[in-house]
Amino acid sequence: MGALPARFFSDSVNRISPSQTIGMATKARELKAKGRDVISLSAGEPDFDTPDNIKEAAVRALKEGKTKYTDVDGIPELKAAIVAKFKRENALDYKASQISVGTGGKQVLYNALICTLNPNEEVVIPAPYWVSYADIVLLGGGKPVSAPCRIEDGYRLKPEVLDAAITERTKWLVFNAPCNPSGAAYSGEELKALTDVLMRPKNQHVWVLTDDMYEHLLYDGRTFYTPAQVEPELYGRTLTLNGFSKAYCMTGWRLGYAGGPEPLITTMCKLQSQSTSNPSSITQWAGVEALNGPQDFIPRNARAFKERRDLVVSMLNQASGIKCPKPEGAFYVYPSCAGVIGKTTPKGVTLNTDEDFALALLDEEGVAVVHGAAFAMSPFFRVSYAASNAELEEACARIQRFCGNLQ
Repeated sequence: MGALPARFFSDSVNRISPSQTIGMATKARELKAKGRDVISLSAGEPDFDTPDNIKEAAVRALKEGKTKYTDVDGIPELKAAIVAKFKRENALDYKASQISVGTGGKQVLYNALICTLNPNEEVVIPAPYWVSYADIVLLGGGKPVSAPCRIEDGYRLKPEVLDAAITERTKWLVFNAPCNPSGAAYSGEELKALTDVLMRPKNQHVWVLTDDMYEHLLYDGRTFYTPAQVEPELYGRTLTLNGFSKAYCMTGWRLGYAGGPEPLITTMCKLQSQSTSNPSSITQWAGVEALNGPQDFIPRNARAFKERRDLVVSMLNQASGIKCPKPEGAFYVYPSCAGVIGKTTPKGVTLNTDEDFALALLDEEGVAVVHGAAFAMSPFFRVSYAASNAELEEACARIQRFCGNLQ
């Protein structure tokens, strides 16, 4: 059977693109399967294993027969653990009825936007941003609006830029810090300057969807803050989203959650009841143990990531034409490759865009990174340093060689 015409598919799905980070990781895997020596720095996934106590909780749940359907948006025990986490770590008071649990943070984000967006309502997203934000907005019929964050500002959103991006049609601000892809983080004062913009009378209609997935991956003695914490008056129009994938090394387990106003949570549950229904029962019991069990491995992993960050920043800044700022959090760097645009590789490929750069780097040196256009900002590229020091050192040496051989 031949290709189906575009009109066969819905307008909503025709508005979106496949995830480009997943696409680059897939390309790297395919080359590896063909025997190529490839170092993939494209996936946003900790290379550390899930802690044993969390795995043992899942095994225990299996053995105890906790394998049935659960409440659509989370078992009471997990909701109670999430309520305690928000209180303990973020000074936020939620009730169980204000908690939504989904199959990964992405589903929770999807539920919130699909439940609230009407045609042509706008969602302000600081750029560079995670690849899925804009596409989920488009899927919901909304309009993503980029609020550019300059490399000179450490990729942090400036209050005046936020204010200029807001219109009467703005429904949400999607805020992610520490940020994927830039690693940018905010002090309490910097975040308060942004929430002050949202408290202005003309901006009172804007809701905040804060993606705190990298909360525990902060470096250099920084403290984490979330919007409803620094501005309590925003509590009633904020959805505070988090999950288990990054801090707890549980990417494949697929478990995310959020706290927010009860009417929003109830509506998200209604949507989830007609889509996936409950997250895996076994994963949920693992999540209970993750939040209630020992937390000592989290700062230990963060120290390892900081060491890797310093290695990667140092080596990339020694590559000809590359400028790499030092991020404050997450496990990514987002260097500028402006200095290599227009140059030609030894194989005769002219690098007109950051995508050309990423594809040629993969082809000629076997290093997979993600081009900046995927994150709505060029000419840059994202490197995930969630890999061993040895792999990072070799990959950065190859990037140095690649850039040094450009004409």
